Amino acid sequence: MTHLRLRTSVLGLALLAGLTAPGTATATTAEAPPAPTVEEQRLDRAAPQEILRGSGFDAVAPEFTRALARARTFAQAHRVVVREGSRLWRRAVDRAQGRGPAGGDLTRDDDRPLYWARLAMTRELRGWQPEFALDAGRRAALRDALEDTSRGRTDIRLRQAPDGVRRVLLTGFDPFTLDRDVRISNPSGASALALDGTVIETADGPARVETVVFPVRWQDFTDGAVERTLRPVLPRVDLFTTVSQGRVGRFDIERTNGAWRGGFPDNDNVGRTETIPVPDPASQPQWTTTTLPYARIVAADTGRFPVYDHTSVTEIPAGGTAPVVRPDGPTPGSTARAGGGGDYLSNEIAYRATLLRDRLGLRDRLPGGHVHTPVLQFGAGNTDPATGTVTDPEFVRNRLDIIAQVREILRAAAEGS
Repeated sequence: MTHLRLRTSVLGLALLAGLTAPGTATATTAEAPPAPTVEEQRLDRAAPQEILRGSGFDAVAPEFTRALARARTFAQAHRVVVREGSRLWRRAVDRAQGRGPAGGDLTRDDDRPLYWARLAMTRELRGWQPEFALDAGRRAALRDALEDTSRGRTDIRLRQAPDGVRRVLLTGFDPFTLDRDVRISNPSGASALALDGTVIETADGPARVETVVFPVRWQDFTDGAVERTLRPVLPRVDLFTTVSQGRVGRFDIERTNGAWRGGFPDNDNVGRTETIPVPDPASQPQWTTTTLPYARIVAADTGRFPVYDHTSVTEIPAGGTAPVVRPDGPTPGSTARAGGGGDYLSNEIAYRATLLRDRLGLRDRLPGGHVHTPVLQFGAGNTDPATGTVTDPEFVRNRLDIIAQVREILRAAAEGS
């Protein structure tokens, strides 16, 4: 999920309050609810509605709304949000891993029902007018709780891995570039659902995988969503990889990540062009690097797509003013303009995760970095968003093959660590 500087025929952009009882004021004295976001407004298009119906996830938001309506205090509402958000995450994981009813004719490997059902819930929550006072701060706290629980952030179960079982963390992303094609699926998110809680048998013993899915929104990253999620987790895992959709027909192990946002619009159609904002900017490096065993991963037979050790970056050389592409990585003293993964949120999550690894003093013992998957493409006769269907056999095959290869890349990484 990266903004790659390729010709326009290339499809891949890549790739991402307290609980005290409230006062007695009624909804008429509460602040007016905010309008739906750009991201939420896409829900009313035909394809998202078909995806929800085709998975049975069209019932999620109405059930959530009914549960919210029974809440008489903020604390009760918070409990509803936590319960229903957690239930949505588990339902999506269970569906992807073959547990319970499929709920419709969409194949189980589909990540899109989770994405659109979550947006339906956030839209209902955004417009909800309870009988008690709900100011902007408390409404935001409810939304944050829904985001945390429905994305797997509160479901990371590292303690369930017994002694001798290595712990692996994988992050994925929501679908994106939805104004180009609202039918889009993100294979990194699909991989997260398919692999969450699973055990991979390696030559060096079993490895248990825990996963999280991140939004494709600059503001969430600015607000520290990556660091809040990963800071308590990284010291307790043996391997991590952030994953996003990247280039057509290939996997890339990104060698270097850059401290620059290139401005490509996110899922709310907001762009940011600036140095990546992180805590303690005075000590912020321009570049971070992978500690994944990239040579071993590239050499392994992981699946039908080629896997590359991708070293190219774009920099402003020391003393220079214009960006220069460096095929072999950055030069000393240069300023980042794009990491190997570009200048979008895929590069940013890789930069933030590896910077956090280094700041926690884990660089020499924790393998971690970024993997770009191939672009997930529809079948040859289904490429027009205006007339195409939301799925087809080649689309499903491509997604299943990418998921399977992500699993094998994790196996190769765990065996080389």
